[in-house]
Amino acid sequence: MSLDSNALASEAERAELASVVEALARWPRLSQLLRYMGEKVFSGKTDELNEYEIATEVLGRSKTQFNAGEDAIARVETHRLRKRLAEFYRSEGKDHPIQVTLPSGSYVPVFVHKSADESGASLPNVAPAAESESGERGGGISSWITPTWRVLAFAAGILLLTLSAYLYFRTRAAPTAATAGNIAASSASMSFQPGTASSAVRLLAGYSGPPRTDSAGRIWSPDQYFAGGGSWQRAPAFIARTSDQFLFEHSRTGDFNYSIPLKPGSYELHLFFSTPVRANESTSFNVFVNGKSLMLGFDINLDALGENIADERVFRDISPDKDGFVRLGFTGATGPPALNAIEILPGVPRAQLPIRLIMQTTPMIDSKGRQWQPDSYFMSGRLSAQTHPLLDSSDPDLFSGERYGHFTYAIPVDTRDRYTIVLHFAELYFGSGVQGGAGSRVFKVMCNGETLLDNFDILKEAGNLHELSKTFRHVKPTAMGKLDLTFEPIVNNATISGIEVLDEAQ
Repeated sequence: MSLDSNALASEAERAELASVVEALARWPRLSQLLRYMGEKVFSGKTDELNEYEIATEVLGRSKTQFNAGEDAIARVETHRLRKRLAEFYRSEGKDHPIQVTLPSGSYVPVFVHKSADESGASLPNVAPAAESESGERGGGISSWITPTWRVLAFAAGILLLTLSAYLYFRTRAAPTAATAGNIAASSASMSFQPGTASSAVRLLAGYSGPPRTDSAGRIWSPDQYFAGGGSWQRAPAFIARTSDQFLFEHSRTGDFNYSIPLKPGSYELHLFFSTPVRANESTSFNVFVNGKSLMLGFDINLDALGENIADERVFRDISPDKDGFVRLGFTGATGPPALNAIEILPGVPRAQLPIRLIMQTTPMIDSKGRQWQPDSYFMSGRLSAQTHPLLDSSDPDLFSGERYGHFTYAIPVDTRDRYTIVLHFAELYFGSGVQGGAGSRVFKVMCNGETLLDNFDILKEAGNLHELSKTFRHVKPTAMGKLDLTFEPIVNNATISGIEVLDEAQ
């Protein structure tokens, strides 16, 4: 390419960047982020496109206090920008001869020049189909898998299932005479110093590969700090009630313990479980923290209400012993223990950290600087990823998606507290003058068997494309540490765009 053609290409790329920055103006933070990234590319300073620079130069974080290990704002906002770019080029920008892309795992934009025979068609992209109130969607992954590949995939699945089943039952049949109190700390994973961590700890039990990143941009480390037990990898299967399937691919089984080094303070402990087989009889085990019982006779199947269902238990006010370790012990009762993952978060004394969920596949930071996690803990229903021009909202992104249909959520909380639940709604489908008016969508919301909303009609109360929030106080969790929310249709589909759970002890 000649110098002139290079210059022309550069000018065309600058013009495309400017048009996309303008198109994203209704999301000022994303627009500013893309402009910053583009300026670094055109000035040849792509080495400055890193997590620290983005957080401190664009997103308002302190240059002296920002810690990428604790603050995921750069990853979160880059996730959102990547999503908006894809949406732009599926719609109004689909005919642009140049497209701005943001490759996964990168902070450096790439300009893709489409050839002449590609004009009029957007770059290949697999995306969720638009919502249909009848519950139907077009396309999907299965539409482009050929019959030959289906046969090969099925055969590979059978082979993996057979191998995994053999390894699973061999591991569970191993002797489990050792207890959490007498397992020797001879494992190579035990080479660490007490009281060395004050930020979040996230471990994938039984996993020995590279770190993994979840849908909220949080990094999970391979298994460490353990003694005893054995690792096991489950056969490929879909795990319900989680947006991060990899959390449940591996487990540590048999009697084992963990000694996790933490600085003094109050922490929040999250334990993740699931079981791949139906238990015909109780297979319970015990969990201890610092020598005190945390759960006795715990049965994953009973707690999760079935196999291949994600189960999470939450415990606040966990502190390390005087020697700087939080010690977790897992011992068999009527069966061997099994654990998928551990998360330990810096906590607030006598209160659980807030839970904020948006019914979308990527996280967001709202106008108050609060982080919302991607949709999780759900069962059934469908996710709509349409972009809706919500009216008079300080956080329109909160309502860019919805879960609709007949569905439930099982949100894990500490059993000792009472909680305020805030449900965020918007009528995104009916009421535009074409689809129908009040009474077109009516549904019921229950929590732990108690009715929160009955004959609820968003359109009647707030109109079309207006946010509506409902608050419910003093909600008691189940004995299994869950807030079980049920969204039951009466006329057409139920819907929800955001859920907040706030501990009333705060």
